[in-house]
Amino acid sequence: MNFHIVTIFPKIFQSYFGESIIGRAREKGLVNIKIYDLRDFADKKDKRRTVDDTPYGGGPGMVLMVEPIYKCVRAIKAEIENRYQKGKAKTKPKILVLLTSAKGDLYNQAKAMKIKRSYTDVIIICGRYEGVDERVAKYIADEEISVGRYILTGGELPAMIIVDSVSRLVDGVLGNRESLTSESFGNGDNRSDSDFDYPVYTRPAVFKGWKVPDVLLSGNHKKIEEWRRKQRRQFDS
Repeated sequence: MNFHIVTIFPKIFQSYFGESIIGRAREKGLVNIKIYDLRDFADKKDKRRTVDDTPYGGGPGMVLMVEPIYKCVRAIKAEIENRYQKGKAKTKPKILVLLTSAKGDLYNQAKAMKIKRSYTDVIIICGRYEGVDERVAKYIADEEISVGRYILTGGELPAMIIVDSVSRLVDGVLGNRESLTSESFGNGDNRSDSDFDYPVYTRPAVFKGWKVPDVLLSGNHKKIEEWRRKQRRQFDS
């Protein structure tokens, strides 16, 4: 699985993508993540490497410009195609271009699963400032994605969420395959519109008088599964 992230703050990703499960997945070559500095695609004559400007019609803040984003995405697609032509990719690339945006479609587990099943390469354009020139959403991105109904300072955190949630679905990334089927949002039927969970416990069995439910200590797997089914709770929508 290949991820290509377009941002004006490339250093933000170094720590998170270099540690833990994602870091190990990258080392094993199960997941490839490349960060692109949008300023590298600014006008070559512009020493300030400008990628934003004031909005037409007036208003506060700055808006990311369409031209450098277009150039960057075009360069990434050419790079992906070149990789395939040189035989470095086993299958013909299937590319998805996402724009992170507060007004986008709400991201969920079903979307993560679809991305993993359907695409080899995901290009994620990180929004910033007061927004992104609407022509990016209309003509460059395939989809606008929001990770929640709240406003962030930029699209870098949403990009990390998307990469993390899709990467962990890739074979070999998680050490225990059962983790994908026993946890929230991933149980057998893979429901995404009816999200559930159940309480989990670990040692010690008693702490400050707070006890683990007896059924979980019983060793009776049938009763444990019945208990978990009863304990599953609907998340607030």
